[in-house]
Amino acid sequence: MLQLKRILCPTDFSEAARRAFDLAIPLAEAFGAELYVIHVIPALPYVEPRPTYHFDVPEYERALHEEAERQMVAFVNELATRVVIHPIIAHGDVAAQILRAAEEQAVDMIVIATHGRTGWRHLVFGSVAEKIVRLARCPVLTVRQPSA
Repeated sequence: MLQLKRILCPTDFSEAARRAFDLAIPLAEAFGAELYVIHVIPALPYVEPRPTYHFDVPEYERALHEEAERQMVAFVNELATRVVIHPIIAHGDVAAQILRAAEEQAVDMIVIATHGRTGWRHLVFGSVAEKIVRLARCPVLTVRQPSA
């Protein structure tokens, strides 16, 4: 029988990602599981070893992290649940960081929204959810967005 003690639910704070929590929270409540909420700040692409940008890259990355922390606090507060929530802010490749968190936290399931990219957007950007489904070592529940 399926035992869920730890559920990981990634968020980019979009409406699509919020819908995944409509399933993750009742699952966590039903199983008495803890919910790990991860937001990944994508790494800034550096073209050369010593960037010659006209702004302070470390300061910009710090500002991104602070904004992500602010959004995470607001997001977790909006969830209004008795489930124990563990927020995680990570930096780097989104799919890789989600998979890393899943391993480090020994989660039993990942609940992730699909953004429904098709055509050239899917070819160019790929799908984080698709990578998670292919590479995760635990079950993955994908939450499809309603058709427009």
